[in-house]
Amino acid sequence: MPLPTALNLLRPTTAHCLTCLSTLLLVVASNSAIGNEVLHLNLRTRAEVAPGTNRFREAFETTAWQADQTAIVICDMWNDHYCRNAARRVAEMAPRMNEVLNKARAQGVLIIHSPSGCMNQYEGTPQRKLAQQAPKFKTKLPLQGWCYRDEKQESVLPVKVDQPSDDDGTIRKAVRFFDRQIETLQIKKGDAITDSAEAFYLMQQRGIKNVIIMGVHTNMCVLGRPFGIRQLVYQGKNVVLMRDMTDSMYNPRDEPYVNHYTGNDLVFEHIERFWCPTITSADILGGKPFRFPGDKRQHLVVVMAESEYQTSQTLPAFALKHFGAFFKITCVYANADNRNDLPGIDVLNQADLAIWSIRRRTFPKRQLDVLRNYLADGKPLVALRTTSHAFSLREGQPANDLQQWPEFDQHVLGGNYHDHHPNTAETFVQPLKAAAGHPILDGIALSEFRVFGSLYKNRPLATTAAPLMLGRVAAAEMTEPVAWTHQRPHRGRVFYTSLGHPQSFEVPQFQRLLRNATYWAAGLPSPPLRPRPASLTQTK
Repeated sequence: MPLPTALNLLRPTTAHCLTCLSTLLLVVASNSAIGNEVLHLNLRTRAEVAPGTNRFREAFETTAWQADQTAIVICDMWNDHYCRNAARRVAEMAPRMNEVLNKARAQGVLIIHSPSGCMNQYEGTPQRKLAQQAPKFKTKLPLQGWCYRDEKQESVLPVKVDQPSDDDGTIRKAVRFFDRQIETLQIKKGDAITDSAEAFYLMQQRGIKNVIIMGVHTNMCVLGRPFGIRQLVYQGKNVVLMRDMTDSMYNPRDEPYVNHYTGNDLVFEHIERFWCPTITSADILGGKPFRFPGDKRQHLVVVMAESEYQTSQTLPAFALKHFGAFFKITCVYANADNRNDLPGIDVLNQADLAIWSIRRRTFPKRQLDVLRNYLADGKPLVALRTTSHAFSLREGQPANDLQQWPEFDQHVLGGNYHDHHPNTAETFVQPLKAAAGHPILDGIALSEFRVFGSLYKNRPLATTAAPLMLGRVAAAEMTEPVAWTHQRPHRGRVFYTSLGHPQSFEVPQFQRLLRNATYWAAGLPSPPLRPRPASLTQTK
């Protein structure tokens, strides 16, 4: 074949060039689209209600991260574990986690698998080599093999961990059960595998500024590993914890003796206070966050907006002690700088049960509507003391952008608060014999006992109210109802008590009353009081 003819055969046609150019442009556009993808995240942190109070509320803000500047680190999602229940929970959340990884990977996020102690299983793989080839970078702070808690930076963790034991108290022999990451989590092209500071070097090489951490265990490896929260925060990365894609090592038989999943919540709150915000898998996938199948807790929301009786101090501790084994607990506090503001009240939309302690507040219509709608949905309410006059001013009218709700006491509580006896008068209360079989009075003797705080004048109650306990002031025969239930037509259970003075929280009968009433309102039997372990009651 003549040379010119051969060259003509090799020379691309115009149509062929246009096809190649179109393909190239599509590839560039595709890569550009991935590089320009943005992750829209809802960050949850903890804001102190007021300086020095040591009381924190949920706070939310949104942020946008460039996907190609973001990495996901999966911590120790092993194929087995020392703790059987931990292994089960890993298997339960792994399918949802894999969905997160697939979606994030497609958006351009770097995926780093970190099953500690298992690197020999991945030796020679492209993903392992990717991490190994990252050049070392000089850091302002030394990289650590394990980042321990610094007491100057972080308080003691809220749950106790003695050893990796099952929730039922049994312990597997201290031998190694795992040898790799759980196979549910797919390792794909472009991912990396490491269990060391290589993760940080790879992030630096790739220009990674943002890190999403998930895996186990939140209060141990997720915090302490060389690729964990403490290390990466120290090195200046923007870090978030995906709180529904993690689990803590905690046995409910240990302090603070709460449900395992409540223990998780306490650890998340700790991290939000001291280390970084949290997000959920819904920020990546949409829909609802993941929930462990074993998490059967109802959601209890405690709303506190009064300063006279310090329930913002007494109620959170009481709720954790008495309800932490069966409920997810969220506390909502009034704004310390604006008495007529309830930041975070929207969480009431997610509540199954509520405890309110509010006094003479007027709120913006949007916030008051959240309170109204909660009750309109037929959900149960436990109300304390000044809540009988929660939404009405003593005198005058609210500001234009605020609203009252003066009918609340009568319509919702079935009460009739109109005054109180002198603060100096001693108050005594006694259960009604006719109500002795009511579950709210279970374990409370029918004898009279003293409480603290003035006696409220509530007579007469609504005909739909059922008194449980009467009170009197010293040297007086006239009694007033101090605890009752109210059944509204086609609505949830309501319990109200005019008790709630700080010193009353030290009275065993009052503690039992409030405890029983909360479980009753939730439609649950009141569980037996758990005795404190002997190790805690013995004098050293």
